[in-house]
Amino acid sequence: MGYQSSDSWDSFFQDFAYADQGRTRMANINIADVPAKTFAELLCGSVMDIYVGESKRHWCLHRDLLSYHTPYFRDQHQTEGKQKFGKIELLEEDPKAFELLVKWLYQGKIDDVSDMPMEKKWDYADACQKLYVLCDKLYMPQLKNIAIDQFRKGCHEAGLVPGPEEIKPIYDTTPPRSPIRKLVSRIAARQIMDPESESDAGTYRMCFEASADFAIDVIDAIRQGSGAKLFHDPTEDSGCFYHEHESALPCEVG
Repeated sequence: MGYQSSDSWDSFFQDFAYADQGRTRMANINIADVPAKTFAELLCGSVMDIYVGESKRHWCLHRDLLSYHTPYFRDQHQTEGKQKFGKIELLEEDPKAFELLVKWLYQGKIDDVSDMPMEKKWDYADACQKLYVLCDKLYMPQLKNIAIDQFRKGCHEAGLVPGPEEIKPIYDTTPPRSPIRKLVSRIAARQIMDPESESDAGTYRMCFEASADFAIDVIDAIRQGSGAKLFHDPTEDSGCFYHEHESALPCEVG
């Protein structure tokens, strides 16, 4: 079976983790597994100029191949008018993340962080985290799942975790109930509760101030992780534990 026009594809996905966005078209087969004739036909048509990041790094990619993977590139009127005459600007995205996306578009895979030297694992994990956010925007659930797995694995193997500087953009750009929100909020909760960690709740102040969702997710994660253990009842405390005076002075309230 040869290449079919994007208008004839009838395979859809709907991500039920999010609010109903309708049915979204997705690729049927991993690009690495399509017949040679189909792959060649995907590379026969026109190309699209894509500019990524503040530096406007330029890629020139095959339009039919882009449409095979995601409907995002098919509609020239999406992304609030930034697409004009075969040109798309993704200036808020990270070029390193887009590099991984390009590899997936043409090869159907990205590199495995386990095959990388230790000094490169964290940088790759960070790129995969940004790739996840990019794929969320481009409606690419298959690559999203691969990206989050590589991010988790990279964090584990590097012995590092995202800090507030990495977590805040995730909450800024992903919807409620996003799996990556669940992941990073649980990481933050574990860091706060770890007696050997230098992190405490104040470490994540910028995230708490920017997102009530982050605060709720962290508190829920702590509750779940602690087995919902009931705290001591503060109303039963005796003495002047909640009074304002120097500890060396006798309590005037008595």
